[in-house]
Amino acid sequence: MIQEVEQSDQLESIYAEVLRRNPGEPEFHQAVHEVLSSIAPVLAKHPEYLDARIVQRLCEPERQIIFQVPWEDDRGEIHVNRAFRVELNSALGPYKGGLRFHPSVYLGIVKFLGFEQVFKNALTGMQIGGGKGGADFDPKGRSEREVMRFCQSFMTELHRHLGEDTDIPAGDIGVGTREIGYLFGQYKRITNRYESGTLTGKGLGWGGAPMRTEATGYGCAIFVNEMLASLGTSFDGRRVVVSGSGNVAIYTIEKVTQLGGLVVACSDSSGYLVDETGIDVALLQQVKEVQRRRLDAYTEARPGAVLVPGGRVWEVPCEIAMPSATQNEISGEDAIRLVKNGCIAVGEGANMPTAPQGVRVFVEAGVAFAPGKAANAGGVATSALEMQQNAARDSWTAQESERRLEQIMRGIHDRCAGTADEYGVPGNYVVGANIAGFTRVADAMLALGVV
Repeated sequence: MIQEVEQSDQLESIYAEVLRRNPGEPEFHQAVHEVLSSIAPVLAKHPEYLDARIVQRLCEPERQIIFQVPWEDDRGEIHVNRAFRVELNSALGPYKGGLRFHPSVYLGIVKFLGFEQVFKNALTGMQIGGGKGGADFDPKGRSEREVMRFCQSFMTELHRHLGEDTDIPAGDIGVGTREIGYLFGQYKRITNRYESGTLTGKGLGWGGAPMRTEATGYGCAIFVNEMLASLGTSFDGRRVVVSGSGNVAIYTIEKVTQLGGLVVACSDSSGYLVDETGIDVALLQQVKEVQRRRLDAYTEARPGAVLVPGGRVWEVPCEIAMPSATQNEISGEDAIRLVKNGCIAVGEGANMPTAPQGVRVFVEAGVAFAPGKAANAGGVATSALEMQQNAARDSWTAQESERRLEQIMRGIHDRCAGTADEYGVPGNYVVGANIAGFTRVADAMLALGVV
């Protein structure tokens, strides 16, 4: 116990240094604090991690790239956006992580996402390091050709930092198969190489992997189902709320429905909708992926559904909450409301979607809580499977890809649960995920040496 107190003091000092060196980046601070708050017992057990400054090295990206992206709109006007690629840690393999195109993107967001990615990728058991990137560009309201020109300009600079054995981006918010196509096309054009493993999330006809589109949402539902099974229950007949209506949300809804759950609500930036008969996934896909419209288009086609403009989807009573939109979307107040309304489990499909106060409320109330770095790892795991198929010039069936995804997600669940048991906090998936991910990366860093 004395050792753990000493390690906690050292971690406080490390965190203070992170704050000093990274001012004005609250999301990155939050992600670092969440991990550091879990690992004191590990450092007491493995003082060699402290001697090698493993924690400090994990908190400092190996490389940070910031660049301008000039592009021309359809009226001939020139715009300039700022873009980033943070290559955070490569101890386990080449940097791997998505690209986000959204007006909110800045260095602190990218560093937080990259930091989370390191541990998420480690939990998959696969040989991939962690990184993240993006730009403060908003593809919404832009024409196809404007999006294409932006992606081409973005890749014209970024290509020199990428490669199958160096850094492999994928999609994230604002970057789907369309954008990956434009990015890969420009990469191929500049390098004169068809290195299909340099980007993942590609279309099935040109190097993509079956189930990659569905993987993050499906994986989250599978992880939560395993967590529920450990408690002697399941999704069957449970009332579920999923935030968001993008890729992760859509396929979370689809998989939860397959597992017997009733998803009654989802959301977008205009508000949330409630469909008491269960969200119609095919209709939601048509509205969001084909028409690219707001949720009012869903209610136009489904008269029984109700749209609540500007509302918070966590107002809707549910037994299982699946936050799948963005960071810090569940506040402490939202968590209190969910607990009062009978919520028994939370599965994070987005990255860090629950604010620290909300996590505390859930843990103290005994709500089964699946943190994003574990629950949403299905996307990057399937990206790694896509890399394997590209390297072999092969393509698996959807059935084989889903079987492997299920196997990986069950392995992540068991790894997190087993680690929590080992460190005396059974059922605490936050601590289990943080320690399991941290120790795998730390051991690799020790093995590789300092320089």
